[in-house]
Order: sequence, then C-alpha cells, then structure tokens
Amino acid sequence: MSAGNSRIVETNQTGIHEQLDNLVDKYIQTENLKPIQPHTKKAFEQVITWLGAWEGDIIFDSCCGVGLSTIALAERFPDAKVIGIDKSEQRVGKHLHHSQAVENRLNNHLLVRADVIDFWRLAVAHKIQLSHHFLLYPNPYPKKTQVQKRWHGSSSFLDIMALGGVLEIRSNWLLYLEECQFVLNKLGHSSTLTAINGQIVDFQPLTLFEKKYINSGQTCYRLVAPQYLEDKF
Repeated sequence: MSAGNSRIVETNQTGIHEQLDNLVDKYIQTENLKPIQPHTKKAFEQVITWLGAWEGDIIFDSCCGVGLSTIALAERFPDAKVIGIDKSEQRVGKHLHHSQAVENRLNNHLLVRADVIDFWRLAVAHKIQLSHHFLLYPNPYPKKTQVQKRWHGSSSFLDIMALGGVLEIRSNWLLYLEECQFVLNKLGHSSTLTAINGQIVDFQPLTLFEKKYINSGQTCYRLVAPQYLEDKF
C-alpha cells in the first residue's frame, strides 16, 4: 500500500522479518559511499545559512510532504527551529499555499527539497544534533521482499540514530513500528510503542494521512525513543 492510500496495509509478512537481525549486522559494518546529489547539497547549505549561529533546539520533520506537519510542529515547538525535508519538488512547491495562514506569525520553520538519505548524512558530518526527529507515516513497503527499503532495514537508520534527540515514528502498520523497536533495542536504545487513538487528550492529526487513517477507523501507532512527550502531545 502506498503512503497516500487510506486502506489498511496489506502484507504477506506475518511477523518481524526473519532476516532483519542479519541486515542490521551487515549495515553496521557498511559505509555509505554513494555520491551526494547536488540539489541536496544546495538544500543543506540553505539550511545551514538559515540556522546561522542558532544554538537552540533543532527539529527534523523528515519526508514531510507539503509540510503541514512542519507547520504544526513549528507551532508546538515555538522555541525550536523546525526543518521539513521532502524529496518531491511538487510537494515542497505546494507548501507556500498551505503555510500562508501562519507565515506572518511563524518564522521558525523551513521546508527544503532534498533526498533525506543524503541530507541526514550531511547533517551527521556537520555534527548537527537534534532535539527531536519526526518520521510520520513513512512508506511501509509492506511486501516481505521490500524489508531493505524500510528505514530500519537500511544503513540510513544509523544516521537517524547519530542525529540524536527524541525520535518519533508514526504508522498505521503496527508491524513496521515493531520492527523499528526491534532494531532500536538491538542498537541499545529504549523506546515506547503505543496506540495514538484515544491515548492523547485533544489529539490533532499531524498529517493528512493520519487524519484519513483515523477517520477511516484505523488504529494509528507511534514509537518514541527515548522518552514520551506528554508535555507537548
């Protein structure tokens, strides 16, 4: 199922992938030497210029789509700099339309078009440390043969860990988050996995996907490491 479809995830996988443990062992020993794309380098330079001498909290909203979640996070964390990252030029281009209502009162967020894999690598090399990192409804790649396309099934997960901060991943596919938790445990990170529906007072969906899933009667879940953000959500 694609990330934009509100149907329940259909998969031929019945539990945590039996090869996931070996995959993690392999990518721990692997260095990503793929050349970084020029447009991502340019986007990263834009972010560094925007941050300037900033010494406060930095939040990544990775794979943010049109950036509605980026705006919501900027509102909820007004003392932080929130950076939304998405690979689609079309989706990033729609952000201005969605952000006009808050643009005059919010100046703590920026949306850039970049390959998040390359962007994370650049951020790690630049020694950026995050206060929070949000991965909201990533493409689940539900077929059993697609496990290496999931974030926790690839070496990019090590960059996510190196960026630090509180990691929050949300999905309507519980198994995806159970696999993430498995990998986090293997890498020595504690985490909490809970259902969103009915668990958060005055809950407001962060993304259109989340709204669609909940309105269709699905249960959505969130994995948080290393702590639960009761004060913000």
